[in-house]
Amino acid sequence: MSVDLDFFRANGYVVVPSQIPEALLDDAIDAIWKFGELDPDDPQTWYRTPERANGLPELNGAGMVELYHHPALWATRQWPDVHATFSTLWQTEALWVSIDRCNFNPPNRGDATFEGFIHWDIDTSVKPLPFGMQGFLSLSDCPAGSGGFQCVPALYAQLDEWTASQPADRDPFRPDLVGFDVVEVPTRKGDLLVWNSLLPHGTSANTSSAPRLAQYLSMAPARPEDAATRDWRIDAWLHRKAPEGDAFPGDPRRWERLHGTTAALTPLGRKLLGLDAWQGEIADDKAEPYDAKEGRRRGAPGFAR
Repeated sequence: MSVDLDFFRANGYVVVPSQIPEALLDDAIDAIWKFGELDPDDPQTWYRTPERANGLPELNGAGMVELYHHPALWATRQWPDVHATFSTLWQTEALWVSIDRCNFNPPNRGDATFEGFIHWDIDTSVKPLPFGMQGFLSLSDCPAGSGGFQCVPALYAQLDEWTASQPADRDPFRPDLVGFDVVEVPTRKGDLLVWNSLLPHGTSANTSSAPRLAQYLSMAPARPEDAATRDWRIDAWLHRKAPEGDAFPGDPRRWERLHGTTAALTPLGRKLLGLDAWQGEIADDKAEPYDAKEGRRRGAPGFAR
């Protein structure tokens, strides 16, 4: 698996061309349409207002789909090439995969306009600055203007200097973008985009005529010593539970809990969930929990409850 590490280090993100079979991508796409009760041929169905507001205001209207455990989503999470990409970036194969949701960002229209946002999911006021990775699998071709990923690489490149110049009471989750350009990053169906959590990022406005579809997907080093998180992850998979927190309002219908199917896991998938240990894993009772170690003070993106 070829990953441009130099580009990732310099810009804070990298796009890895698709290595996932078309059939798996189509299964994930179909799952989103059906879960949302959306009709690809009827745009009037694309604009239903979620019954629950998101605890992060910038995510309201951003098209977050509270679907987490469909077998099609687990099929892409445990695809070997996806694991190989994150193994290259983390320099270890002993990883856990995020339990995260999807995105359906429809085109703007008169009564439904989303302007986009830029934020951090981690607290950028902590010292030392936390390191993590986030990502998504693009489920539609998404050129600029199609409601996809946007970011601020120039701010990422000078984050330490910029932080030192900011007032003490700055918002550690939403940067002041004065003097910086926001860059839209185009992707094609099947591309995997991974970014450093320190990169200011967000979802852009969709001024095209088609919806943007994506599956959020990332990995982080496995933490078998964190028994509480491991147990939560296994229970969430087994009983099809959504993560908890401000960023995850969940599905008020409880459709996955009541009607879903627990996904089958491959041997790799069992390790990525935490059900089986990676060879050589040693538990350390004194290790910090994942949330504390990574400095996540709100809605961790899919690794812990």
